[in-house]
Amino acid sequence: MLDERDLPWLAEPLKQLRDHARSHAIILHGGAGSGQWELAWRVAQAWLCENGPGPCGECPSCHLALAHSHPDMKVLMPETMQLALGWSEGSAGDDGDGDSGDGSKSKRKPSREIKIDAVRLAIDWAHTSSSRGRGKVLLFYPADAMNATSANALLKTLEEPAAGTKLLLCVDDPERLLPTVRSRCQRVRLAPPDLTTAEAWLTKQGVAGAAALLRASGGEPLAAKALVDEGLDAALWGQLPAQVAQGETRTLAAMPLPRAVRVLQQVCHDAMAQAAGGEPRFFEPGQVPRGAGMAGLAEWARELARVARHDEHPWNAPLRVEALVAQGQRVWNET
Repeated sequence: MLDERDLPWLAEPLKQLRDHARSHAIILHGGAGSGQWELAWRVAQAWLCENGPGPCGECPSCHLALAHSHPDMKVLMPETMQLALGWSEGSAGDDGDGDSGDGSKSKRKPSREIKIDAVRLAIDWAHTSSSRGRGKVLLFYPADAMNATSANALLKTLEEPAAGTKLLLCVDDPERLLPTVRSRCQRVRLAPPDLTTAEAWLTKQGVAGAAALLRASGGEPLAAKALVDEGLDAALWGQLPAQVAQGETRTLAAMPLPRAVRVLQQVCHDAMAQAAGGEPRFFEPGQVPRGAGMAGLAEWARELARVARHDEHPWNAPLRVEALVAQGQRVWNET
């Protein structure tokens, strides 16, 4: 797992959270593509490190954390996130639903929620004694994966935690959390690194066209690197708006549906910005064709938002992408 030695812009936020956090409950917000998970994980290690200021990586506590077996640390995340991060089974507050009862794995679709049973078990765990005497840490990633019932179950623990217990809730946007959760937590924002630092890091990773990819990813270097890992380099990125205007779907149809919809939303956003007399945000000037009408773009944006809210729906992804691109093509052709 990457840490502040690999992602140098995390060193100062780690120090601030380790040494100057004022609350027992913290909302860490900011894009995951800037290293939110990596920072949260290191902060949790640091709070439990036995050779402070940590994390030292050498003490028994750090070794237990790295092995995902620390008795005083619990990470709650959805099953889909466990799979995406390669998190070892049973170390993230598993509520047991992944087993069919006969020792074999269930074939059901992995959950995208932090389930109420897991939250209740974590609350009970948080009120037991610390095993190693450094307190306890409860980490939610992402915290907005809790539904309203799960979040409400956590409120009393947020307000009156057991002595020595710290809670760290990670989320892109704090507004996705219940107001009653937000009011009980200190907020700490993880800002993307400055462009010079981000470009230098991407170049060191062997990424060409770093500036264009950072525009594509909102300035977040890990997100930019993920685009390259998915086969979307800077040159291909710059061609996508023209492909959409021409009704070409080959590149987008090869992407997972959530990624394809996100890209189409970015194309639509920049086309709307241009139509309103502004500058594109995600693409270089000149890459988004001009001439699209605002009314058609607004209708297309609403449809893209609708599909984004239901990207778990078992529809045929290539056909859905084709329909969305066709709608976008009409926006340019009807003017």
